[in-house]
Amino acid sequence: MKRRTFVGAGLGAAGGAMLARPALAQPASARTLRFVPEVNLTVLDPIVTTAAVSTTHGYCVFDTLYGVDEQLVPKPQMAEGDKTSEDGRTHEITLREGLRFHDNEPVLARDCVASLRRWGQRDSFGQALSGFVDSWETADDRTIRIRLKRPFPQFARALGKPHSSPAFIMPERIANTSPMTPITEMIGSGPFRFKADEYISGSRVVYTRFEGYKPRQEPASWSTGGKQVHFDRVVWSIMPDAATAAAALQSGEIDWWETAQGDLVPMLRKEPKLTVRHLDPLGIILGMRFNHINPPFNNISLRQAILSAVNQEDYLQAVTGGDSSSYRICRAMFPCGLPGVGELGASVMKQPPDLNRARAAVAASGYRGEKIVLLNATDHPIIAPLGEITADLLRKLEMNVDVQSMDWGTVVQRRVSTEPVERRGWSIFHTTWPGSSVTNPAENLYIRGAGAKGWFGWHDNPELEELTAKWLTAGTPAEAQLLMDEIQLSALRTVPVVPLGQMLPNTVHRSELRDILTASAPYFWNVRRV
Repeated sequence: MKRRTFVGAGLGAAGGAMLARPALAQPASARTLRFVPEVNLTVLDPIVTTAAVSTTHGYCVFDTLYGVDEQLVPKPQMAEGDKTSEDGRTHEITLREGLRFHDNEPVLARDCVASLRRWGQRDSFGQALSGFVDSWETADDRTIRIRLKRPFPQFARALGKPHSSPAFIMPERIANTSPMTPITEMIGSGPFRFKADEYISGSRVVYTRFEGYKPRQEPASWSTGGKQVHFDRVVWSIMPDAATAAAALQSGEIDWWETAQGDLVPMLRKEPKLTVRHLDPLGIILGMRFNHINPPFNNISLRQAILSAVNQEDYLQAVTGGDSSSYRICRAMFPCGLPGVGELGASVMKQPPDLNRARAAVAASGYRGEKIVLLNATDHPIIAPLGEITADLLRKLEMNVDVQSMDWGTVVQRRVSTEPVERRGWSIFHTTWPGSSVTNPAENLYIRGAGAKGWFGWHDNPELEELTAKWLTAGTPAEAQLLMDEIQLSALRTVPVVPLGQMLPNTVHRSELRDILTASAPYFWNVRRV
């Protein structure tokens, strides 16, 4: 007998009846939201990858104990409430009543504990929290108890992080999978069911409304609040060709295109039935990531030379079609515009740069023509131009670059390799991060220095890790700010990544879609057709 059969008795028939009843007042097309994501969904498990498309998929299927509102303030989501002991070392989280997984099993505290354990082994913020945890416990079926070795002031912020491996909750039997092994069974308690029988990688992803989902009562805001679903189906169509996606949007074959290519935006803005807008007010951060464990970028002096040679304007102009309202020069290791973030890299990233000086710095670093393998995702509308510009820059610096073109899914698979370039390894890849996912030192995988245990590229910086640990327990805002500045300066010295600027991508949708949330990812709740 399944462990929860008795608890779930009597609900299956009712749930099936609800699923079988169509909304008779509307045609089927009106009850389907047709969406084109930025790239193909290759990895289904949103814990083992930081790929943005996997996080968007994760929010459809799974829910979180906490979310964040538009001010990035953590709020209870699956949690009904919580309490903290006077010494700050014990947190108890009570689940809302009636939460269910898509297989009709109740969400229990032990599911949450197993999920948090798995997440805490993989995600950087989760790893930071796990280092403080003495024990993950369940007080009863609805109460999670987390005992800490010492207080962790960022507790709710860690559990509610909105992007790049959020702390998604899944059934215990699935969460017990090794964090190094991607899960493929998509059973969550989120507002949509994943239709495995309709999933075709590279072509289509389908979700259906989960009738057993219980939205919160307050209005939706970013990843928290009442996730009201107004569509029976959400269908993703994978369209790598930007012109094809634009034509489908204009003809009404699709409703929403996540990221429009910059040079097509002026044309799309002229269409009266389309709305062009910035989805995320914090934008996304563009970055060039090095492989730190293999030549030639295990050489800190060479990384510093590349940092000094980059002209952010070149990259930002290319990805926005020259639309200056859609980008911002940002010579920092955190998103510009956030309180406490200064452009501390301005002294080393002159705009425009001195290429003669940079060329001399490359030669002085000891670089002797070693091959640089640059992985370039040609199907990604933002990342593809970045690779082309970097390749041109490296050639101007008299470096030996081999551009290997592939789709983004293949880049995600290739970047895990620690092999040298002679054995299908890599030297550089480009990526983007939602600004909301790199707002603090603990979650900023771009710069963390955990070495072999860290993010792809394996940047090793013990000083930075020590400073981050101090930031996590900072007692005052002034102390936290001082540590933020020291962390950024440490990253600028060791160059885990080259920041390429801050972009506000344009999302485009049919104008009859209303109430799309301003957020760090495309969320499909709250959206309605009028």
